[in-house]
Amino acid sequence: MVRAAAIWAGFVTLLVVPAWVAATSPLLAWREPVYVAAGFAGVIALMLLLVQPLLARGDLPGVALARGRRVHRWTGAALVAAVLIHVGGLWLTSPPDVIDALTFNSPTPFSVWGVIAMWAIFATAVLALLRRKIGLRLWRRGHRALALIIVAGTVLHAILIEGTMGTFSKAVLCLAVVAVTLPAVITFRGWAAWVRSATTSGSD
Repeated sequence: MVRAAAIWAGFVTLLVVPAWVAATSPLLAWREPVYVAAGFAGVIALMLLLVQPLLARGDLPGVALARGRRVHRWTGAALVAAVLIHVGGLWLTSPPDVIDALTFNSPTPFSVWGVIAMWAIFATAVLALLRRKIGLRLWRRGHRALALIIVAGTVLHAILIEGTMGTFSKAVLCLAVVAVTLPAVITFRGWAAWVRSATTSGSD
């Protein structure tokens, strides 16, 4: 019980503190509501990247693995929606900047990493829709590779931006995202290796 409570307390703190820091940032003063919504959508997207691996691995106490993976699919859809709101809101406030980012002509490096992560998220969504057609092995390999691209691109995108998220809280959240993603990827890789080994042994 104590361990479960500690895990949940740490998990909630990692989500609430960066959101609170962003919500109370002085940089929001005089900003248009669309811009504020777009910025918070980006913050939510980063927070969802912390949630996703924990659900996929069943690491949250009290959340069964099967249920966690079902929720994982829904939070994946929420991640796509958050990215669409983030980019759409920025488009409404400054179309030229978004066009430069999407065409990789932006002078700001964080834009490049953000766009790379965005396309990787969209590719993951497409892969999920085609999962039954492409097969489990290809789905897992593609999902694993895209997850690494998404996390790397998003973390670099967030770290390079001097925005509403506090430097320290943002760094801690990004570090946590990387820390929970890598074991999830390694676990899936090990599982795939075990399946290949079992299949080979069974055919001998």
